[in-house]
Amino acid sequence: MYAKAHWHPISIESLTGQIMVSGQMTRTDRYQIRSALLTDSLSESEQILINRLLYGIRHGLLRVVD
Repeated sequence: MYAKAHWHPISIESLTGQIMVSGQMTRTDRYQIRSALLTDSLSESEQILINRLLYGIRHGLLRVVD
């Protein structure tokens, strides 16, 4: 059973920057991105940033960690 993740809201721009600098996406990062996607209130630039993260993961530039 997974522990419930607690996080503070952070902008997609800041979150993307942290992920790019560290080279890895944590479970909390994934939950925050998923939450933003589910609210369906992302701007076009935020959608582009998320697509860049997905590109980085697919091409091995970023790692997904727990």
